[in-house]
Amino acid sequence: MFIKQWYFLFFILFSCSPKPESFQELIEQLTLSEKIQMIHASSSFTSGGVERLNIPELVMSDGPYGVRVEHGRDYTRVKDFDDQATYLPKCITLGATWNKSLGVAYGKVLGAEAAERGKDIILGPGINIIRSPLNGRNFEYLSEDPYLTKQMGAGYILGVQSQGVGACAKHFVANNQETWRHDVNVNMSERALREIYFPAFKTAVQEADVYTVMGAYNKFRGTHASHHHYLLNAVLKEEWGFRGVVMSDWNATHNSKEALLNGLDLEMGTELSERVSDYDDFYLGKPAQALVENGVVKSAVIDEKIQRILWVMDQVHKFDLDRPEGKRNTRDHQNIARQVAEEGMVLLKNEQCLPWDRHVAQDIVVIGANANRKFCMGGGSSQVNAKYEITALEGIQRHFGQQAKISYFPGYKISKAQEKDTALMQQAVAAAKKADKVIFVGGWIQNWFSGDSVRWEDHIFDSEEVDKPDLKLPFHQRELLEQLTAVNDQTAIVLYGGGPVEMSSWLLQAKAVIFAWYPGMEGGNALANILSGAVNPSGKLPMTFPKKLSDNSAHYFAAYPGTNHSVNYEEGIYVGYRFADHKNIDPEFCFGHGLSYTTFEYSDLNIVKRDGQFTVKLTIENTGQQEGKETVQLYIEKLNSQIERAPRELKGFTKLAIKAGERKAVELQLSEEDFQFYDETDRRWKVEKGPYKIHLGASSRDLRVGAVIDI
Repeated sequence: MFIKQWYFLFFILFSCSPKPESFQELIEQLTLSEKIQMIHASSSFTSGGVERLNIPELVMSDGPYGVRVEHGRDYTRVKDFDDQATYLPKCITLGATWNKSLGVAYGKVLGAEAAERGKDIILGPGINIIRSPLNGRNFEYLSEDPYLTKQMGAGYILGVQSQGVGACAKHFVANNQETWRHDVNVNMSERALREIYFPAFKTAVQEADVYTVMGAYNKFRGTHASHHHYLLNAVLKEEWGFRGVVMSDWNATHNSKEALLNGLDLEMGTELSERVSDYDDFYLGKPAQALVENGVVKSAVIDEKIQRILWVMDQVHKFDLDRPEGKRNTRDHQNIARQVAEEGMVLLKNEQCLPWDRHVAQDIVVIGANANRKFCMGGGSSQVNAKYEITALEGIQRHFGQQAKISYFPGYKISKAQEKDTALMQQAVAAAKKADKVIFVGGWIQNWFSGDSVRWEDHIFDSEEVDKPDLKLPFHQRELLEQLTAVNDQTAIVLYGGGPVEMSSWLLQAKAVIFAWYPGMEGGNALANILSGAVNPSGKLPMTFPKKLSDNSAHYFAAYPGTNHSVNYEEGIYVGYRFADHKNIDPEFCFGHGLSYTTFEYSDLNIVKRDGQFTVKLTIENTGQQEGKETVQLYIEKLNSQIERAPRELKGFTKLAIKAGERKAVELQLSEEDFQFYDETDRRWKVEKGPYKIHLGASSRDLRVGAVIDI
């Protein structure tokens, strides 16, 4: 309540100035010191304003999947302070929905809640590519594939910005590991950069018109990404035409002159230390002013940054009262959270096990510490003070409890030491042996992050600052699963986490496996709906689940995490499923995989070329007994290619709901851009002429129909 009132009063105080039609006159009125205070932080989550000219601060918040607990100036001492927010499923879950309209809806929730909290910029989405399954921050990202990432990321941005709040595409670029994240030097080919790591950012700029971009912590080809001439000036601003503000990640600026000249517009979060006693001492504070006063940096460089900042302020309605008021913790927002969870959960395996009839009297045993654990405050800077969070256990009790007897056993103990608790394991196995149904809820966990220093409870597996050590299930869950699947063949396994685990020792015996990611405040209800069949699962994997770590390209080439704080992306363009297809490696579960309780048939493929565009038409029929949603995936394959390229590349998808027995027409478009590769010799995009096969199917390895076209 306090923040909302404060924000309204702030608007009243500064709305006396007319909305600027051109910012040049305003810039000319600013003194150098006033300009300088606008290009660095004024608190931990605000940029400097100029009260004399009614230029307000920009107010920011972390929040890739919910507006973060309040940081910045000390609001926590205010009586009746309220920073509770809708806790959406984490972004990898959104990627697993493969639903573009849900991406927009997800962004609208974030934008509306940020507006209600008085925020101008919400620091998301994270659109880095998932290169290694060990990356601790994969849960914040969307996919290993550039096409899926750019489509879902653009929807998120459009949704946020439709609410009068700016989105922030991050982290530009090659922030693909947390090990040595502040100074690891990333080297990769220009082709890999252009084909794999750039596309989502380019789309964010050119199609979604994102207002801000955040530079990455890491170095790129020897220079910190937050003040990198090639990345920020040459590509982002000049080549792509980015109009907004490039801001640093917190504590990611390292040199005043380089930052000023090489594209950084706004320095945020530099750690206060012996060198920096207050915000005016930031690299873009007093040191930057001295560089201008001494003639080392031209004043026009500063003016260009101010122009960008004022443009963003204008877009987020800092000079008028036109921003939507915003809403928070509404039933509509909670419904979106549940729908994303339902459509993002992936049914990996199902052998005559699920769904379970909720109306039948039965003895259901829920096992696993994650079943009764909340995750809203986990993962580092993206922590959310959720209005509520329905755990898996609570959802199952609510959904099945009227007819079924529900009992719970943790089965394992979460602790930093990871000691085995034999008594807990034996108790759980004994209960499972007697039960009609068993639901195991385990997987990875997220820590709780606290305040001024980095202190972590328990162990960390999905969080910024650290990567996972391996793909082995922690806390002796593997042994527990081996025993559970041996004593009860009606065991459904539910795994939480930001990415895959090794499954080989128990997967063959398992009858049903669901990957739930981190499903947000409505996750328990969503899971129960999937288990009972009230909702037909429709999630598809946005990343490859390898059988073992070395089946991933970064680890196959021993190119993770690097040596002496430097890493070479030896795999080039062969990331994720591209590598598995290139090397004919069978993954545990392939990119795009996800089962349903019904079946779909693909037919009537027809491809029409007109004006250089291809229209791909086909029919999908639901041949089962239950309504469901199918994601039709389109991959292209260059036949007889004369260059190095992945066997197949995702270039289109659509998700549609189909009733039992219903047939629906599907139409997808392909343009010349979809067939291009980047030629490093000529430094431009080209199309290799000749035959291509167009594949359509339910996953990257389940391709149902295809046809050859000629380019």
